[in-house]
Amino acid sequence: MNSSIKALIFAFITFLTLNSFSQSTNKELFNRIDTYLESSVTNGFSGVVLVSKKGEIILSKGYGWADRKNKIPNSPSTVFNIGSVTKQFTASAILKLVEQGRIKTSDKIGSYFNQAPIDKRDISIHQLLTHTSGISNRTGGFRYNEASKEQFLKDFFESELQSKPGTKYQYANANYIILTAIIESVSGQTYGSFINDYLFVPSQMKSTGYKSINFGTERLAHGYYYNRNDEQWADWGTTQQHLPYNDKHWYSIGKGDIHSTVEDLYKWHVALNKNVVLASETRLVQETPYVAENDKKTSFYGYGWAISQSNRNTKIVAHNGSNGLYFADFVRFIDDDVVVIYITNAFLGRESENVAREIGKMVFDSNYNPTPISKNIYELVHEFMKTNPSVNAEKLPVFLKKELKNEFNDHAILNHIGYSRLKKEDKPNWALELFKLNVKLFPEDGNLWDSLGEAYLKYGKKEEAIKSYTKAVELGSEGSMKTLNELLKKQ
Repeated sequence: MNSSIKALIFAFITFLTLNSFSQSTNKELFNRIDTYLESSVTNGFSGVVLVSKKGEIILSKGYGWADRKNKIPNSPSTVFNIGSVTKQFTASAILKLVEQGRIKTSDKIGSYFNQAPIDKRDISIHQLLTHTSGISNRTGGFRYNEASKEQFLKDFFESELQSKPGTKYQYANANYIILTAIIESVSGQTYGSFINDYLFVPSQMKSTGYKSINFGTERLAHGYYYNRNDEQWADWGTTQQHLPYNDKHWYSIGKGDIHSTVEDLYKWHVALNKNVVLASETRLVQETPYVAENDKKTSFYGYGWAISQSNRNTKIVAHNGSNGLYFADFVRFIDDDVVVIYITNAFLGRESENVAREIGKMVFDSNYNPTPISKNIYELVHEFMKTNPSVNAEKLPVFLKKELKNEFNDHAILNHIGYSRLKKEDKPNWALELFKLNVKLFPEDGNLWDSLGEAYLKYGKKEEAIKSYTKAVELGSEGSMKTLNELLKKQ
């Protein structure tokens, strides 16, 4: 046997060995991720995850229910509201117009809107894309209220700038809504038709869109939230049911509320990598870290993407988004050729925001196994209250620490539940005990002492109320002074 044949055989055996090792490693990774997510389902986790490594999809699977009433499970083809992950599409549409030679990112908005006042005329498209326009994050109304394009533009141009354009980063949805108005003005198309023609169709994304959808509504995931007043989970319905049916959607469009699947978002990632929708030079412009998002400069904003570095000093390009019920996270580990896409339709709490990052840790550390996602904290408190008398209130923090795998440190939770119970209870019970527990846990919070004083007053405990309001005033709770003075006058 000659040396060339031996070398060929050796190479073939090496390939088979490496391929077998890769398959084994990927199977092990699938099992670890799947175990983490399946074990979270019993606590209310519901969503879909896709993980890709070196161009190979390791996991693409749904968990929990898309529609609980009709028993429709989540799957990789389930369609979710992806929140502010939408912004990368709006930014890409702007860059497509740049590639077409129809606009420049240095253009000033005064050249597109004659009504722009002096303080806003020189805001550039670049500043809108990077949230450095100075516009307030409060500009515009509630996302699902009706508003015409003219109404939004009026809101935008009459608002007070929070900083001089180009000097400070402040994330504001209004930046991306006005970018949408520019897209429509320059292209002569609606936002939905433009992004469909130039982004979604070339990327073969057949299950992605804003309001115009071409798939059955049974594929839409319902949004679920825990109603702390009713003490149970509630069905919010689908985003399509809440968006205005007419074209008065200008508090929502461009900045959020696009619908998609994990499968389609992965197709988008592939299209970006293969320069299907944008040239490679344009993609680099989009993924450039232009402005720091925080004082520590651990994350920067590009054009519709946030850019950061991993602990291995590799580049991460990502964006998340939420409307308060759905939460989506699209994380691309660029240098590692790893993608994690995660969407949920039942927000459980802060842990629900960390799923994609936890999975990222699992990809790069074979020894890392996160604990299952905990139940919603309000649900946990109510469970404790249903199985314990109010005299056991001081045992609640121990119970929460065990369930949450962390110290309980949120001042607002017990106050919210306390006020809800205060409306229902005619005599001292859980409401009062929750307020008492809260001031014991967080004794330096004057607002909590004020709440305790209010509870004491309801039950005719005037002396205890005076002591609580006095403590609240000492800790700087300005609203407590008036009530305290009134109580002291009546003594």
